[in-house]
Amino acid sequence: MHIPDGYLGPTTCGFFYAVMLPVWAIASRIVKKTLKAKQVPMLAIGAAFSFVIMMFNVPIPGGSTGHATGAVLVAILLGPWAACIAVTVALVIQALLFGDGGITAIGANCFNMAFVEVFAGYYIYKLISLKSAPGSKRRVIAAGIAAYIGINIAALFTGIEFGLQPLLHHNAAGQALYCPYGLNVAVPAMAGEHILIFGWVEAIVTALVVKFLQRQEGGLI
Repeated sequence: MHIPDGYLGPTTCGFFYAVMLPVWAIASRIVKKTLKAKQVPMLAIGAAFSFVIMMFNVPIPGGSTGHATGAVLVAILLGPWAACIAVTVALVIQALLFGDGGITAIGANCFNMAFVEVFAGYYIYKLISLKSAPGSKRRVIAAGIAAYIGINIAALFTGIEFGLQPLLHHNAAGQALYCPYGLNVAVPAMAGEHILIFGWVEAIVTALVVKFLQRQEGGLI
């Protein structure tokens, strides 16, 4: 799901940086006020977990990759704003040190995985789990469903961003200047892989970790 350099036009990249800058500012302010001292190590662990799980990626036709993210799991454990920070840190390190995702596309990648996926997955989890007991199976099921839907929404957004580039950025002859694939190719390529494969990986990993933490550290869930 990482967008590399050269696939989004400068206007698109600038737009997503402009969207994410206030999100990062708000997230930093909220986390500073609400995150307890004993949760700070969990924030670091969440960023590390997201970083590691995203490194196991598979190329997708069209220039991107498919992978699990751990974003919804971190949101369930620490809340969406802390998860936004954790996943952003993971994405920035991957882009700067490992070339996984473009530097110009950090804003877009963070929008998809650190914002859209995090908040969509978190509130889906809250909706399904409602006021169930911390150790209930309902929370495990809710976590898996939320993770599956969250990552697929993020993949859909990524496909749309790719697919709009030929419409937004082209020369006088109509030739695409950046991503050459339209919506009819980009959206099925991104969405299909995550619906069929990576969404299930994300769901299973998230549900298993939640189930494990229920047994070991019930207060975290």
